[in-house]
Amino acid sequence: MSSNGSINSATALRLGLSDPIFTGGPTQFDAIKTRELEKFLADAGLYESQEEAIRREEVLGRLDQIVKTWVKNITRAKGFNEQLVQEANAKIFTFGSYRLGVHGPGADIDTLCVGPRHANRDEDFFGELYRMLADMTEIEELHSVPDAYVPVLNFKFSGVSIDLLYANVALWAVPEDLDISQDSVLQNVDEQTVRSLNGCRVTDQILRLVPNIQNFRTALRCMRLWAKRRGVYSNVRGFLGGINWALLVARICQLYPNALPSVLVSRFFRVYNLWRWPNPVMLCPIQEGSLGLPVWDPRRNFRDRQHLMPIITPAYPCMNSSYNVSTSTLRVMMEEFRRGNEICEVLETNNAGWMTLFEPFPFFEAYKNYLQIDIAAENDDDLRKWKGWIESRLRQLNLKIERDTNSTLQCHPHPGEFSEKSRPLHYYYFMGLRRKEGTNAQEGEQFDIRLTVEEFKHSVCMYHSWCPGMWIHVCHVRRKNIPDFVFPGGIRPPPATKPAGEMLSVAKTKCGSGKKRKQDEVASGTNSKEIVSSSTDSGLHAEKSAKERFDADVKGISNDARFPDNTSCFGPEGEESVRFSPPVVPSGSPSGSPEPGKENIVRENIHEPFVGHGSPLKELDEFENDLGMTSQVQGFIGTMKVGPTVKQEVAAEGKAASSSKWLQNGSLDELEPIELTGLVSNVASASASLAPRKPSIRLNFTSLPKATGSSA
Repeated sequence: MSSNGSINSATALRLGLSDPIFTGGPTQFDAIKTRELEKFLADAGLYESQEEAIRREEVLGRLDQIVKTWVKNITRAKGFNEQLVQEANAKIFTFGSYRLGVHGPGADIDTLCVGPRHANRDEDFFGELYRMLADMTEIEELHSVPDAYVPVLNFKFSGVSIDLLYANVALWAVPEDLDISQDSVLQNVDEQTVRSLNGCRVTDQILRLVPNIQNFRTALRCMRLWAKRRGVYSNVRGFLGGINWALLVARICQLYPNALPSVLVSRFFRVYNLWRWPNPVMLCPIQEGSLGLPVWDPRRNFRDRQHLMPIITPAYPCMNSSYNVSTSTLRVMMEEFRRGNEICEVLETNNAGWMTLFEPFPFFEAYKNYLQIDIAAENDDDLRKWKGWIESRLRQLNLKIERDTNSTLQCHPHPGEFSEKSRPLHYYYFMGLRRKEGTNAQEGEQFDIRLTVEEFKHSVCMYHSWCPGMWIHVCHVRRKNIPDFVFPGGIRPPPATKPAGEMLSVAKTKCGSGKKRKQDEVASGTNSKEIVSSSTDSGLHAEKSAKERFDADVKGISNDARFPDNTSCFGPEGEESVRFSPPVVPSGSPSGSPEPGKENIVRENIHEPFVGHGSPLKELDEFENDLGMTSQVQGFIGTMKVGPTVKQEVAAEGKAASSSKWLQNGSLDELEPIELTGLVSNVASASASLAPRKPSIRLNFTSLPKATGSSA
């Protein structure tokens, strides 16, 4: 592989599970659009300065020396002979966005410390190394999370944020040239070490499986920025995280090995707009391996059959990196893929700029009803712990609401948190609420989610590190009563000219290409729109018209994955009403009284943690989602073809097998996570063990007429 990341075409054809869709070279028009895209990314501030890059390298070098000193100290302290002390070694590896080369200014560096077998995690890593770092003046904001799904040390080293994981391999001395991509490194290690090693192994494998690393990096930077602007970048909230987006982009690079970044971005939306989930996205075949570690296998593992949007990691043990995706968040992402595809079609005619694709999603204009979750604590340290715990559990509230309403009431979680200067030690989270499109509302039908929220509160308050003053408040708030501090500059924008339920993407009004027409063209093998790949200003003509490339793409994708039923997520909203009892102020509420326009759902002030309901839950954080391993079984691949790859794994449209190839249930709407399969009726029987019900909201969707111009 050359230094710029390019490889020869013969090698490129062998990457992935199938032949590429299109192997032609880039046109001059593609080069022009790529230069425009690169300039846009640079203007958006996605690239760090040379000075910051040098400082990061210095910090990593210094950290490597620290862990080498640390492992020698503990080897000597444990009474080993001087020869072993001299041979004792530890090594620092990087992974994530930094290792992929797509990190931006101020981004964290995901790092892994690999140490010998006698340097254990609890006493040595979280004990002695923690004390060494705490005594250093360059280290700030040091925080250990030993009970996380992937144990981690968080700190700032000379202003550079570091997330440090630990893996103690079954070696007495760690060689300086240790290759952690070899499966032998996983022998005789614990589960935490496997999880910690997984991040580095997956990252390195991705870089091996893409045909051109530089083009991959540019396309991935673009998609990460797009996902953050559109509010779908958050694994912990049920969307996709960094590793998920990297895997999706890498698959597009395999399907279009010679494409420039502008084409890769366009094909990203075209392919995944037509993808038929839950068919998995895979970069390579799943290997069973020789160590007996569990791998993703929907044939044998019921939990794996419940995954809605499987994106499989390429390193052994192969796992689904996107198991957090729910029915609601999948629909949000599918709508965003549709919007992106429409905009890219306009871009291919040179009639739009890249800015249109990256317009931020107007979250607080998109719904009429929201859930607002407020949390608080007595001091900064307690608030940091409480915030991390709450964020790791918010996805469960989404899943519980889907379960108890049979997926009829859908939640759209905002991926970020908000704060208000007038209320220190507080954070706020929001979820948009709407009826599932296509369902018929019955007269007087209501969504009563009081017990659902009580159950969520019950689970949250089992936090084993609960302290007095840790407080949570859940309320319903209408769009017109959304607090001003959530808007940029604290200024509420003027009301939209159209109700949010009828807000369509800019691309749809410009290009006028709907889902039905696209699928009709795909089914008939024709395309009614001529797309000319040329630049008016330069007069350069593409070697192959965009129409021909579109037809080639559709032919390949149609054999790759059945077309999804891309039901809009942000279509017309129903007339919604909320019935509630007069609000009751929690006795210990930090605010003293509820804010105007909000109604209490559950008892908010927590004086004592819940006890006696099972073993304490462990503290979770972002690593649970980005590096997590579910409990799965081994033995996948065999003779079964896995992953929707071009022309190979899935039968052509019209004769394609149903999605029961992967799930027993063919409808995405009917799939529910296994941990939330209890019936709604069962909740009532458990109400006696919950706190007494307080005044709460009852969402009442009396009808679903076409939305009018009122902004509600």
